[in-house]
Amino acid sequence: MIFMDFEKPLEILFGDLEKLKKIAKDSDIDMSEKIKELELKISDKRKEIYSNLTGWQRVSLSRHPNRPYTLDYIKYICSKFIELHGDRNVKDDKAIVGGLGKIEDQTVMIIGHQKGNTTKMRQLRNFGMANPEGYRKALRLMKLAQKFKIPVVTLIDTPGAYPGIEAEERGQAEAIARNLFEMAQLEVPIVCYIIGEGASGGALGIGVGDRVFMLENTWYTVISPESCSSILWRSWNFKEQAAEALKLTADHMKEFGLIDGIVYEPIGGAHSDPENMASLLKNHLLNQINELQQIPIPKLLNQRIDKYNGMGKFIEEPINN
Repeated sequence: MIFMDFEKPLEILFGDLEKLKKIAKDSDIDMSEKIKELELKISDKRKEIYSNLTGWQRVSLSRHPNRPYTLDYIKYICSKFIELHGDRNVKDDKAIVGGLGKIEDQTVMIIGHQKGNTTKMRQLRNFGMANPEGYRKALRLMKLAQKFKIPVVTLIDTPGAYPGIEAEERGQAEAIARNLFEMAQLEVPIVCYIIGEGASGGALGIGVGDRVFMLENTWYTVISPESCSSILWRSWNFKEQAAEALKLTADHMKEFGLIDGIVYEPIGGAHSDPENMASLLKNHLLNQINELQQIPIPKLLNQRIDKYNGMGKFIEEPINN
């Protein structure tokens, strides 16, 4: 079990629990009461810790190495899944996966960032940082979904679009901008979820939808706290302050009207109980798709455009000479 810095009290308690279980296993001493007492103490301490997390702590949780990624959710929530590859132009970008999935009786086109669970797979997936061909593949799948009137579900988890020279040479900015334009007028319901990191244009490239939700321990903003810290303070040492100043958590995004709601995670984070988290996500997205399918497409498109036109409102005060 991997513990974050702020989970040190839990790490000590879990260590004590393992010792008690070992004593009970290696001897005839009945430790059941003490084990139950310690498990209750762990539960209470976990609730206490997770009830008051800072912005930086939620950023850390969104990057937890055991946190479920797109393919993990697909495995849990889809009875059938056929992955589709390639942008029909350059190559198949492994940082974005997508395909047709069956969730109960509902067919959906699922598209999401994939980081990888091992060092080798993270390198293969480019740490979830997509190239232009990844966004063009996503758009190709969305157009396919539109052709067959299939709802689109996107799962966002990226530290940003890949910033390499070769990505810029192949039109990174154009690929993301094209996706924003096309998703705004895609004639099928679109539901987007930030399941981990939601950074900048890398997230927006598959993040325009009728409904946008964040899991509880995720973040969504234009720049990572580390990069913000390095720009403002010329050092990464102020990343905690940057995380608070950016107001990047789900609560803040909901308050600003930039997302439609929050999907709450099991206490301890999505990584503590991936199957339960997947079940919560499955029920939530099925409800959202069912609601959106009741809305006529012309009205759905108007609502989608109005939704984004209404963001970033401001008031101009008259200037008194």
